[in-house]
Amino acid sequence: MVASTPTSPHSLATASGLLLGTLGAAMAVGALVGWAVGAGGLGLLIGAVVGIPLAVFVVYKVYS
Repeated sequence: MVASTPTSPHSLATASGLLLGTLGAAMAVGALVGWAVGAGGLGLLIGAVVGIPLAVFVVYKVYS
């Protein structure tokens, strides 16, 4: 008999979903704030720039 290894509740799909979801949410918030001040495209860009490290941090916290 081979000892079975415990399966991790986290998978590559979970990490990808967290990355994309967090990035999308940051971009949406950035676009809304930008739209409120009259520069939706710039807000979307700022949301993406802020969202990338935020998404990495979220995945790091979930997996650690």
